[in-house]
Amino acid sequence: MLTRFAVAALALALAAPAAMAQDADATATLPDIAMGSEDAPLTIVEYASFTCGHCANFHAENWPKLKAEYVDTGKVKFIQRDVYFDQPGLWAGVLARCGGDDKFYPVSHMLFDEQKDWLAGGTGEEIAANLRKIGLKAGMTEDQMTACWEDTAKAEQLIATFQKNATADGIEATPTFIIGGEKVQNQPWDDMKAVIDAKLAEAEPAPAN
Repeated sequence: MLTRFAVAALALALAAPAAMAQDADATATLPDIAMGSEDAPLTIVEYASFTCGHCANFHAENWPKLKAEYVDTGKVKFIQRDVYFDQPGLWAGVLARCGGDDKFYPVSHMLFDEQKDWLAGGTGEEIAANLRKIGLKAGMTEDQMTACWEDTAKAEQLIATFQKNATADGIEATPTFIIGGEKVQNQPWDDMKAVIDAKLAEAEPAPAN
């Protein structure tokens, strides 16, 4: 379980975003973790919360199509940026980063796939215990997870990073996408695919004369 210290520390970090926003120099932000080719002609950023049901639905229904058709083929570089609406979302965000960059997306997908199960806990301790089970399945140790959850400096970095990016992109709900620099709300796959294809067409170099 999360220790009482960790619960209090993460709650404090989440409750003090305004102060951190005013002192950006004191809280360093974290770099994006990208999936796909660095040379991809189009970048898609997804703002998602681990406690957002619509985000879980996107990852169950549309993410496999996006990955297979665009990310795996080298057309799109994908970046997920976390949004923290509540303490469980922050706990999950810390867990996703706990195993290092290589495990970020595998753990993130586990969190979305099993969202209903780990959020079903009636108390914070039960939710934390459910999250710990996901971490163990991802190959993390008990001590490793405890250390990550008690790292208040990292939690503050995560919140500062979320605030900076979400403010810059005008994010008000999740999931929201930035496709080729344009803010796009969640929508059916065929509509999103049309936006992606149009942006890819714009990104293609003009034919030589």
